[in-house]
Amino acid sequence: MKQTVGAVMLLVLVAVGFVMWIAADMAPRAEFVPHVEPLQAAESDYLRTAYSPLHFRPAIVTATDGQCLACHREIIEDKVRALSPAGQKAELMRAWYQQTPAYAGEQDTFHRRHLVTPLAKQLMSIQCNTCHQGHDPREEAQGAAADSMKQDDTSFTLRKQVNPETTCLKCHGEFPWQLMGLPGPWEEHKAVFGNNCLTCHAAIRTKRHEVTYLNAEAIEQAGKNDSDTCIGCHGGRSWYRISYPYPRTPWPDMPAEIPEWAKSRPTQSEARFLKPAVAQGGKP
Repeated sequence: MKQTVGAVMLLVLVAVGFVMWIAADMAPRAEFVPHVEPLQAAESDYLRTAYSPLHFRPAIVTATDGQCLACHREIIEDKVRALSPAGQKAELMRAWYQQTPAYAGEQDTFHRRHLVTPLAKQLMSIQCNTCHQGHDPREEAQGAAADSMKQDDTSFTLRKQVNPETTCLKCHGEFPWQLMGLPGPWEEHKAVFGNNCLTCHAAIRTKRHEVTYLNAEAIEQAGKNDSDTCIGCHGGRSWYRISYPYPRTPWPDMPAEIPEWAKSRPTQSEARFLKPAVAQGGKP
C-alpha cells in the first residue's frame, strides 16, 4: 500500500514538474513579437465620396487641383491611343478644330489640352474649378426633385456637369465679325488687315484677358507674333454657332456712345474670375 501511494505521489510530482517546465518554455521571450493581423484598407464608400463637400459650394469655389486630382487623376495621366480601333494612326489625324496653326503638338486628351500641354501652360491658367463648379449627384435635370430650391434653375445645362454657355463658349464661340463691322469672316478678309488683329485692337478694347484663368501678357505677345493665336480661340476652334457676350471692359479713350449690341453687356468679368487688384477696385 505504501509503495502504491509513493508511486502516485511520484507521478504527481513528475506531472507538476512537466507542467511547470512547459509553462516556463511557453513564456514570451524578450525578442518575441506577437503576430497581429494587418488592418484591411477600408472599402471606398461611393455615396460618401459622391457627396463630398468638395463637390458642392462653397468648398468647390476654393478647391485646389491637388484635391480634385486626388480622385480624378486619370484625366491627366490617360492619353489618347496611338492607334484607333479602326486602325487609324492618331499622329495622322486632324479634326476640323485642329486646323489653326496655334494647334501644335501630338494628339492629346481634352483635359490635358486645357491643363498641361505647352500651349495651355503658356497662355492659360485654367484650374479644375474654373469649369467645374460642382453638381447635384441626384440628378442632371433642373427642378426634377421635389425639394429643388429653384424650379427654373439655369445654373447648369441639362445632363451637363459643366455649363457650356458660361465656360466653353468663352473660347469656342463663333467669331462675331458682324459686330466688328468686318465685311465677312476673318478667314476670308484677314489679308486686308495684314492678318493682324492688332491693326485695330491696338487701340480698341485694349483691356482684355485680365482674368485669373488666362495669362494676359503671354496672350498679348503671342497675338503680336501671330494673329492665328488670336483667331485660334476667337472662332478658329468654334464649337458653337453663337459668340460669347464678352464683358465690355472700359478702356482708355473709349467712345462715350455705346453700340446697340453692347448695351446689355456687363462692364467687367465675373467676380470669381477677377484678379485681386480688379476685384478690390484697383487698376485692371
